[in-house]
Amino acid sequence: MILVTGGTGFIGAHLLYKLCSKGLSIRALKRKGSSLTITHKIFSYYTNKLETLLAQIEWVEGDLMDIYSLEEAMQDIEQVYHAAAVVSFQGTDGNELYRTNVEGTTNMVNAALEQKISKFCFVSSIGSLGRADAQGLVDENTHWNNKKTSVYSTSKYEAEREVWRGIAEGLNAVIVNPSIVVGPGNWNSGSPKLFQTLWNGLKFYTEGSNGFVDVNDVAECMISLMKGPFSGERYILNSENIRYKQFFGWMSEALGKKPPKYKAGRFLSALVWRVLAVQSIFTGKKSSITRETATTANQLYRYSNAKVVEALNHEFIPIRESLYRTAEFFKADHTKA
Repeated sequence: MILVTGGTGFIGAHLLYKLCSKGLSIRALKRKGSSLTITHKIFSYYTNKLETLLAQIEWVEGDLMDIYSLEEAMQDIEQVYHAAAVVSFQGTDGNELYRTNVEGTTNMVNAALEQKISKFCFVSSIGSLGRADAQGLVDENTHWNNKKTSVYSTSKYEAEREVWRGIAEGLNAVIVNPSIVVGPGNWNSGSPKLFQTLWNGLKFYTEGSNGFVDVNDVAECMISLMKGPFSGERYILNSENIRYKQFFGWMSEALGKKPPKYKAGRFLSALVWRVLAVQSIFTGKKSSITRETATTANQLYRYSNAKVVEALNHEFIPIRESLYRTAEFFKADHTKA
């Protein structure tokens, strides 16, 4: 039997769908009171056998901070996919990020060791990798530099260190480092929110670039790495390295909207996040643009997928295709609303 954490979230729900589609027995951990709405919605994008597939999942309540609930959830479990995490680029969320992402992963690793889990997959992030110069590709061995990173990236780096510690203590584990993940989900949070932003009218683009990957590729690669003879390794999951201007241009085409027209350089980006930070003091709402995201948006980041392609012979979905497919889901939901 397989245990999945984070199944009520974006990547975790897609992973659950892929596992259910393969007819596997699954147990999924969720916090008390957590909604399954997003999970059900994501399943509905891909199948008309919603109830049949969902019936394969045994939902159990637990908490990453409660190691006893984790050990209980891992009873009779052979494989664990740990996808649960808090994603935020707000400096004020540092304590929550550390608690969930680092301490929660520590507990997951300890419970997996205690229960003698046969294999463990941890969903990390490209944020936990180092930064190459503008001409270089980041790969799995690029040296970490904590001077140029966000609180979220730092939390994922520290969480990943806990998995490496578990590996040193005998845990059979693999780590995946997805780039920016594209796909349908909650249109009001995470990367799916970009579609809502473009739909409402995005005026500015930045000169930076980043790596992007389809969420279905992420799920499929995780499953393949868990099935194969892979252990004690990390793998970058990245389809393409694309300039933000091109990325938003394709997304705009897919949505039938005008692309962003004005370039926001470093000065304008820095001004915008400061203005929004002041506004958030009065509105009480956190801004989606922070110092970290404004800085990142003007950097040139490029990531190598050579290691996972060689290991799995995996062919990634082109990002333009992924954007068009996701846009169709978004427009269908927007029409219903």
